[in-house]
Amino acid sequence: MKNILLIIPYGSVGGMERLAVTFYEGYKKKGYSVKVIKIIGLENDIVNFGDDEYILSIKDFSEYSALHRVLFYLKIPFLIRNYIKKYKIDYSIAFGDMANSFSALTYTTEKKVASLHAVKSIEFKNISGVANFFKWSIEKTYKNFHRVVAISNAIKTDLIEDLHYSFKNIETIYNPHDQELVRVNSKEPLTAVEESIFQGRVILFLGRLSLQKSPWLLIKSFDLIKEKNPDTRLVLVGDGDKEVENYLKKLINDLGLKDAVFFLGRKSNPYKYLAKATCLALSSLYEGTPNVIVEAMILNIPVITSDCTDGIAEMMIDQKNSTEKDWIYTDAGLIVKTEFKDSDFQIPEDFKMNENDIKFAKGLDFIMDKSNNKTIRDQNKKELLKKYDLKEVLNLYIK
Repeated sequence: MKNILLIIPYGSVGGMERLAVTFYEGYKKKGYSVKVIKIIGLENDIVNFGDDEYILSIKDFSEYSALHRVLFYLKIPFLIRNYIKKYKIDYSIAFGDMANSFSALTYTTEKKVASLHAVKSIEFKNISGVANFFKWSIEKTYKNFHRVVAISNAIKTDLIEDLHYSFKNIETIYNPHDQELVRVNSKEPLTAVEESIFQGRVILFLGRLSLQKSPWLLIKSFDLIKEKNPDTRLVLVGDGDKEVENYLKKLINDLGLKDAVFFLGRKSNPYKYLAKATCLALSSLYEGTPNVIVEAMILNIPVITSDCTDGIAEMMIDQKNSTEKDWIYTDAGLIVKTEFKDSDFQIPEDFKMNENDIKFAKGLDFIMDKSNNKTIRDQNKKELLKKYDLKEVLNLYIK
């Protein structure tokens, strides 16, 4: 029997955390012993693993002084090392920069797997603070991994060509999805209040409210189409950075959208909301291969997304699709031809509309029109979803 350790940074309901749950349940079904380390475990965590879960700190990093944070960073590899030795771990799988970096420094002998979930040259564009440590770790310590998984060819190419990754242990493996479980969970009923929100047409944002996701772009674009589409609502599922949340509330108030924009917070089952949406909208500055796009494809919900990485097209196109002036029409929806500048990689100083807002609004208006809002073509859906097969991916990680 294989002993597997999963290492995640937090227990919120982001893409990486949902992915860890998929791995955990998938390997348990195969009869493996699976343990999970959360670097930070908080009382309001939604992603939990019962007796198989081990928490390194019950305080978030923001609660530490600078000195105590550094001291905690120094302790983390030793704490992980202790669990690896205690449970005689055969394979450890880390999710994202933080987990990868600390896993690389344990210097243990199990087969280590790291996973990269975003285009690093973009993520490190305005590098500061702990990101310097993550960049150093990629350059110096990722040689300690048996396998470094890039979740798209775009991420792998970027790492090699733009960050000059020199180790030979990198390969592309797409994120797995338990497609039947997504369909089953999508049928869970909404509460009466939620049903009232989802009356009419709904644009759904599903993810962490963070700088990376650039949710102000989506809100400003929604404002531009609201007058033409008065019955349409924007629903945001997820929590995030307080500074981002506060900015969004001020923006919504300034635009007079308080009765049309709903924050539902973090939810343990996001699929029931996705199934009720008219479309899924992502306005990110950068991404890897967002899990929620695959989940939308599984549920036949059209997607509109910013052109934040080549990995998006990798996910949404099986065959060559038509290209318009402002967007690419794909098998799964629209990729809006956004162009981000360095100044976009910070919370905006004002609420002024820009060219990306206008382009995205045109795409929203198009995809909300039922005559244009087609589901994925059946003949391409099967091909698009094949590379996310759960059993195949689980085997690839520990082959």
